[in-house]
Amino acid sequence: MTIEIRLCETIGVPPETVWAAMEDIETHTEWMADAVAITFRTEQQSGVGTEFECLTKVGPFSTTDVMTVTEWRPGVVMGIEHRGVVTGSGRFTLHALPGGLTELCWDEQLRYPWWMGGPVGERTSRPVFIRLWRANLGRLRAKAESLHA
Repeated sequence: MTIEIRLCETIGVPPETVWAAMEDIETHTEWMADAVAITFRTEQQSGVGTEFECLTKVGPFSTTDVMTVTEWRPGVVMGIEHRGVVTGSGRFTLHALPGGLTELCWDEQLRYPWWMGGPVGERTSRPVFIRLWRANLGRLRAKAESLHA
């Protein structure tokens, strides 16, 4: 079984401004409450092939997973592959809306190992992730909109 979550947020600035707020992967810890630290494993720090370790903490649980950028189209999409204890993929897509707005959608597909409860752990953690990531998107929205002020 896989957790599949899709969250979308309307942001009051154009896609290129939203991208400017999120393209520096190292700063994701500023708006992602669950991302504690990011350490690059490659000299490259942006674009397809960038690899980094992300120390993630949700409540009493923490893990360091290796993540690789799989898609990188500025102002359009950033895709990530998760490897480690939790595996799967994540994707941010940006869509221009009328009036200079952006719809940012965050899609995650994650799989837990059996010792983290497998399907039961996935089902019980889904509402926690939804609440956490919705708040993360709110912080990213505030960051992007402050760049445009």
